[in-house]
Amino acid sequence: MSASLARRALAEAVGSAALVAVVVGSGIQATELTRDVGVQLLANSLATGFGLGVLIALFGSVSGAHFNPVVTLAAWFTGRRTPDGPTLRDVTAYLSAQTAGAIGGAVLADAMFAEPLVHWSSHDRSAGHLWLGELVATAGLVLLIFGLGRTGRAHFAPVAVASYIGAAYWFTSSTSFANPAVTVGRAFTDTFTGIAPASVGPFIAAQVAGAVVGLGLAAAVFARPAPATIAPAPAQDEAELAASRSF
Repeated sequence: MSASLARRALAEAVGSAALVAVVVGSGIQATELTRDVGVQLLANSLATGFGLGVLIALFGSVSGAHFNPVVTLAAWFTGRRTPDGPTLRDVTAYLSAQTAGAIGGAVLADAMFAEPLVHWSSHDRSAGHLWLGELVATAGLVLLIFGLGRTGRAHFAPVAVASYIGAAYWFTSSTSFANPAVTVGRAFTDTFTGIAPASVGPFIAAQVAGAVVGLGLAAAVFARPAPATIAPAPAQDEAELAASRSF
């Protein structure tokens, strides 16, 4: 990454804020337009998928467009023995920016729809099958990101990651938060996409466990490519580059 750490952290903060604003805002809009829960979820998932793809394409060449603490931590873990892997200083800056941005995005969405700016969610999501859904959703996301990196197809990330999250809204019981920062941000809004603060901790634990599973699957499924065969795309992010050189 040629950008300074300050620029990369800013990109992560703005991208995370925009992502949560899309998630929360589209959820509020959907509930105002229809009472059909299926249509509400469809609108929310489509907006999230399209928005995420745009944000990855926009910020990928600056910060890698992680917008997700488990992706950043996985990038650090897999790249810790490589000279161009993220450092602990990078990780600290990224995680702080992602979390602050996610909270700001939730507050912004509430403001745009005349909701209370900070209203803790009352949407309880404390159940074992939901935690399993989060584990599966996060494992699949990490497997996808690092699998693309290891196979030299990181340039497909905007479309592939957005498509996966859109699909995971529907095939996982938890509707695929798959992101600790987004989970924290969604606790600040008592709307369609909110999550009660008491449910946040178990969700994040399931996401971290899912990231470990996803990294393990990436190591087991994809062979380490020879350095000469790797031709990273200009927008390839840290996580993908580190994934292609690690394990």
